[in-house]
Amino acid sequence: MRWKEGRRSANVQDRRGMSGGSRRGGGSPMVVGGGGIGMVVVAIIIALLGGDPTVVLDSAPPVSRTPSRGQYEASSPEENELADFTSVVLADTEDTWDSLFPKEFGGNYQHPGLVLFTDVVESACGTAQSAVGPFYCPADQQLYIDLGFYQDLRNQLGAPGDFAQAYVVAHEVGHHVQNLLGISDQVRQAQRRVSKTEANELSVKQELQADCFAGVWGASAQSRGLLESGDVEEALNAASQIGDDKLQKRQQGYVNPDSFTHGSAAQRQEWFNRGFSSGDVDQCDTFS
Repeated sequence: MRWKEGRRSANVQDRRGMSGGSRRGGGSPMVVGGGGIGMVVVAIIIALLGGDPTVVLDSAPPVSRTPSRGQYEASSPEENELADFTSVVLADTEDTWDSLFPKEFGGNYQHPGLVLFTDVVESACGTAQSAVGPFYCPADQQLYIDLGFYQDLRNQLGAPGDFAQAYVVAHEVGHHVQNLLGISDQVRQAQRRVSKTEANELSVKQELQADCFAGVWGASAQSRGLLESGDVEEALNAASQIGDDKLQKRQQGYVNPDSFTHGSAAQRQEWFNRGFSSGDVDQCDTFS
């Protein structure tokens, strides 16, 4: 991906190196919220699927956070480059949705914020460890990313490449688009009225739409000459590697389609590719 000459976003908040405080009232260090290890495991699974783990973090009590002494020092030049890269990708999604929103939805696009953090972060949706991976919090309209996730994406999930990383950012931005359009609220309300299996099906449709929105951004990036040979394949591979079926097979040795919440590998590839090949948000109606 040709990104180094791109614009940097003004909406990135760098909280790397900030130390997390202890649970209110003292006690042992917080893992994630009041749910302990079990909640962490659930959040990790959700996050690795590429979605929004905040549904299990909503009840987390706040953690006091204080800046570490002195300026944060990255562990390597690569880390600073990843921070720079993430800022450029966010800026490019801003430009894309700034252009699309007036034409497609009759209004202006509200830019999300993006928070870079290490180890633990407090959001309006609760407190999360870096193990939950990237997530979007609709309550404060911000994306949260520990840059170490990119290494996990490459080494643990088998999805290397800068455009695979860009796909992750664009997917979370897709959740922001859904939030602005009221889709996220509609899904949550509908899920309260149906069975667990039906609620999972709605979640899958929501996640696949975010994949499609990520593909629409990818089409815009391609039209402006930002993509290089192999980039699309990197994104499609990432979409495949975080499919419910592949993750379940890896984690538990078998696949249970009724428990899917984000879509199979084939579905995630299909919907990203549908957005990418068309560049048309109208092709992203996964609910019809």
